[in-house]
Amino acid sequence: MSQLPAHCHVLVIGGGAAGLCAAIAARRRGAEVVLVDHAAVEWRGGNTRHARNFRVVHDMPDDYAPGSYPVAAFCADLARVAPDGDATLTQLLAESSATLVPWLQAQGVRMQRRGRGTMPWSQRTVFFAGGGKAAADTLYATAQQIGATIIHDAEACGLRVEGNQVGAVELIHRGQRATITAEVVIAGCGGHQANRDWLRDSFGPAADSIHVRGIGTVRGRLLRAMMDAGAATVGDERRGHIVAVDARGPEVDGGIVTRLECIPYGIVVDRNGRRFADEGGDTKRTHYARWGERLLAAPGQFAYAILDDDGIHRASPTAFAPIRAHRVDQLARELGLDPQTLTTTVDDYNRAIVAADPTSPTAWRTSGLSPDKTSQAWPIVQPPFAAFPLRPGITFTHFGVAVDPSLRVQRQDGTRFDNLLAAGMVMAANVLPRGYLAGLGVTIGAAFGRLAGEEAARHVGR
Repeated sequence: MSQLPAHCHVLVIGGGAAGLCAAIAARRRGAEVVLVDHAAVEWRGGNTRHARNFRVVHDMPDDYAPGSYPVAAFCADLARVAPDGDATLTQLLAESSATLVPWLQAQGVRMQRRGRGTMPWSQRTVFFAGGGKAAADTLYATAQQIGATIIHDAEACGLRVEGNQVGAVELIHRGQRATITAEVVIAGCGGHQANRDWLRDSFGPAADSIHVRGIGTVRGRLLRAMMDAGAATVGDERRGHIVAVDARGPEVDGGIVTRLECIPYGIVVDRNGRRFADEGGDTKRTHYARWGERLLAAPGQFAYAILDDDGIHRASPTAFAPIRAHRVDQLARELGLDPQTLTTTVDDYNRAIVAADPTSPTAWRTSGLSPDKTSQAWPIVQPPFAAFPLRPGITFTHFGVAVDPSLRVQRQDGTRFDNLLAAGMVMAANVLPRGYLAGLGVTIGAAFGRLAGEEAARHVGR
């Protein structure tokens, strides 16, 4: 493993898509690059390890995406979910995404061709062949092959600032304190979603029940150091991309496979066996994000999705098998719920279903319940009955440092750091202060990471 040098041209902090693309872009332009990653080598790749696809602009069909997805449509989609995002940076992100596929391919990353992979192809996103883990491993191999120095087990924990310049970065490397100076520093790390104390400050005691979907080293120590050094912030610490996950999954690093998308095909009950929200109010593929927020507000941050055998067959495959029983009261006992309460909940739901159009079950709804299910109100009658335990799972927080169009970190006094840039989720709130779009996380990391690396190389005269 490489030793930590005392100085370099460009110091990149973070080992996910943002850091890797920044390091490769700067190195390809001739800069001496050191990338430090808090994670051990076996956990490298950040949340990119769990990614599947990324959002890209394209003018015509190609081998990886059908149709077209122009810059204007990309910007409109992002403005719809995050109307308060920075329009200039959103435009920059959309335009940069147009060349992201060929650029990544030039670094050795392979994409899934249309109709030849396990994932369904999409007009707005491109899927990695082999997933995000394969892409990250390839980018690491490329970075090392072209001469970038990679240091693992190195957490950036402090900045030494002189005026508008970062003079040095303080690290903890293999348990020892160290310092490295660089002409340019790129913060390509994530936010603070794995910092349980910080989450408690944001979400209160409910934070103890949140599963962290990504790697556990994203604790926000560099983010805090930048704030302490006067960096301006954007977004809201009390807001995050929180989704419904299987409560049986790991509390940290469960990834995308623990996400549950079965809710529209059944009902959801709290730990008292009663429904508390409209399962049919949002049946798009992004419904799981709405349910993350609802679970965070539910008693004990816990609930169960209840389905029958027909509902299970409609739902997507899951990492964990459902809990099954041949009668609803038996299922309740398996779950530790009151059998009479759950039976009454299911019976009341079934009786309230209004099948206005017998040929279109997706339009079925309930009437007279509180709350009603407003669409896809299929009856729960076909045994065996099934349940999935639900918890809220956080992907990232909508909070980070403010940057200008050159990706330099802005200061609270209206100036900027001359040699401190940021890319990836540590600055994502500039364009995504709320909501989410499929595949956007990797695009923010890879596109802004590449731009930050190129800007860093220009700064050092390369």
